Amino acid sequence: MMRLPAFRYLAPKSLAEATQMLADAGPDGMPVSGGTDLYPNMKRLQFAPRTLVGLRQLPDLHGVSGDPLRGMRIGAATPLGQIGLHPAIRARYPALATAAASVATPQIRRMGTIGGNLCVDTRCNYYNQSYEWRRAIGFCMKRDGDGCLVAPGSPRCVAVSSSDTAPVMIALGALVVLSGPDGERTVPAAALYRDDGIAYLTKRPDEIVTAILLPPLDGVRSAYWKLRRRGSFDFPILGVAAAARLDKDGTCLEARIVLGAVGPRPVEATEAARLLRGRKLTPELIEEAAVSAYRPAKPLDNTDLTLAYRKRMARVFVSRALRELANLSLTEGGRPN
Repeated sequence: MMRLPAFRYLAPKSLAEATQMLADAGPDGMPVSGGTDLYPNMKRLQFAPRTLVGLRQLPDLHGVSGDPLRGMRIGAATPLGQIGLHPAIRARYPALATAAASVATPQIRRMGTIGGNLCVDTRCNYYNQSYEWRRAIGFCMKRDGDGCLVAPGSPRCVAVSSSDTAPVMIALGALVVLSGPDGERTVPAAALYRDDGIAYLTKRPDEIVTAILLPPLDGVRSAYWKLRRRGSFDFPILGVAAAARLDKDGTCLEARIVLGAVGPRPVEATEAARLLRGRKLTPELIEEAAVSAYRPAKPLDNTDLTLAYRKRMARVFVSRALRELANLSLTEGGRPN
């Protein structure tokens, strides 16, 4: 049985107190809310914080407010299950509701939070193992080792982004609010991530994700499609988030397509989105965009199923997401899948 290592747990009563506690703890401190990813990683000795700063009791970090016409605010400690069932999010931000409801199991979604999922650790077959297993193969650069076992010549870690909600937030143009000892700052969701499996967040260690700001909707439709071996519980091995603003005759005014689990950070298919702008989402155009989105998807052999299959499914899932936006069936227009 794997057990948690010893640590000190602090329960701040305000956000200011929490940020100060985290700053005082230095590199040995980490924030925790639901803990559904952090605690298993601690058991496997992938994280070894001596101090955990609890965020679950901070009222500023909970709840969903606002409306789709003015924009919505989601507290970072709001459980994923609550987001997946929220009426306004389900009706107007369906990609986010789908992504939140696809994370793990109902029990974990009751504990796991939206902020935690945005910051969830990157994953790799050689990293997400017990300490004894990793020691037997000589460890890897993400923890305790020197080199990458997936791409031995790589100077950086290639563990993949494993967040379901991150691609959606980027596609929607959401903002992330960060609080630290120096105050509060707001960054685009896309700016929260680096192309590095170890240092995958631009968030400073002494900062806390406090809220996510969803932009007002003006004809924007969104969809999220997830590939995994099992229909529940599993992390994504491919996630496709698509958002598009359509006018009354179905012409695409703007679009964003973001791929998850194909690299250390979500990958935006900018060329595919460019193809859609100013044109109606016909089956032929959707296939053209799907082929274009296939190109930046460069998965490696570091997660479930084969990399060739996962890359091929990027085209399929982009097509399905765009067809959902256009209210087309999956086979309309003679599509083979």
